[in-house]
Amino acid sequence: MLFRQLFDAQTGTYTYLIADPTRRVAALVDPVLEQVERDLQLLRELELNLCFTLETHIHADHITGMGKLREQTGCQCLVPALANVACANRFLQDGEVLPLGDIPIQAIATPGHTDSHLAYLINGDRVLTGDALLIRGCGRTDFQGGNAEELYDSVTRKLFTLPEATLVYPAHDYKGLTVSTIGEEKRFNPRFVGRDRASFVAFMAALKLPDPKKIAEAVPANQRCGNRVG
Repeated sequence: MLFRQLFDAQTGTYTYLIADPTRRVAALVDPVLEQVERDLQLLRELELNLCFTLETHIHADHITGMGKLREQTGCQCLVPALANVACANRFLQDGEVLPLGDIPIQAIATPGHTDSHLAYLINGDRVLTGDALLIRGCGRTDFQGGNAEELYDSVTRKLFTLPEATLVYPAHDYKGLTVSTIGEEKRFNPRFVGRDRASFVAFMAALKLPDPKKIAEAVPANQRCGNRVG
């Protein structure tokens, strides 16, 4: 398996390239519009055919590159079930396994940050957690159908039940961290360690975070596969 973690410094967004180098097929998870040319150049250099783009959720802090990538490569755009994205090719269900050559990509429903959110278990040994679980943190729950009770359950009952050696790759990081493990997050993530569901809900309600700078532009654009409205 070929695996690359790519970064957009302006929004703190990680994009992930997954590929079967023998079959020359690839997928991109959470691509960023401004980084499409970077991603296409990497695909050309590695002689890979982009089959899929996958979104963990409808992002509020950046505009997706999936529509532009589909125009350039003919790839399919895949999004979580229940996501309000009329232009998607497919909606992935909880537990669905997407084969990428010989690499299995399993969708895991992890709502709470938004009402339609997936994590992706890649090849059984690493999980792309989107904004559900960040390194020593988690996504906010105060817009786009977010629900703190659901997020607590998604993390503790689904992600934290994966093997402790499973590598954790989030959709964002703002502190220079790149990768963790399920075991580390169970032991050291301050959002969850020592908190039951009720105390987690109370903590999240007290955060009072400002809206993401791009939310008014990003959410409607991402519901249109990255095409800006107007």
